[in-house]
Order: sequence, then structure tokens, then C-alpha cells
Amino acid sequence: MYIALILVRVVNYYILKNMKNNDIGRERFKRLATQRTNAVLQKLKVLGNCSNRSAYDYTEDEINKIFSEIDRRVKETRAKFHFSKNKEFKL
Repeated sequence: MYIALILVRVVNYYILKNMKNNDIGRERFKRLATQRTNAVLQKLKVLGNCSNRSAYDYTEDEINKIFSEIDRRVKETRAKFHFSKNKEFKL
């Protein structure tokens, strides 16, 4: 097991060494975005477990607050991907 881990790291090192900077950033994005998206999806699944009326008591207003905040954060995060972070004024 330990030898396999070392072998994987060595192979990854040589692959990364031969990649261009854009390729490295692209691979890092794909790896991290996949991990983080799966983590969010898992948390949403766990949140869905709270919908069990026999185990939990909640109001429609509470549910609306939860999903309004989730929607707001999704829109905020999506906007980060679409708008330039450079807020510097230019003529």
C-alpha cells in the first residue's frame, strides 16, 4: 500500500512537471471543484434527512428561510465565476 502511494506521487510529479501552467491550474480546478461539489451535494442530502416529519417538527417559514439562504449563497457563488474581480476604475 505504501509503495503504491509513493508510485502514484512519483507519476503525478512527472506528469505535473511536463504540463504547462494552464494545464496544472485546470487539473487543480477540476480536482478541487469535484471534491467540493460532492461535499456540498452530500450536505444537501443530509439536510434532506431533516424532512422526516416523524422525527422533526418544523414550519413552512423555517423551510423557506433555509432555502432562501441556500439560494442566495448559490447565486452569490455563481456570480464570482462570471464577474471580473478587478473593480479598478478605467476610462
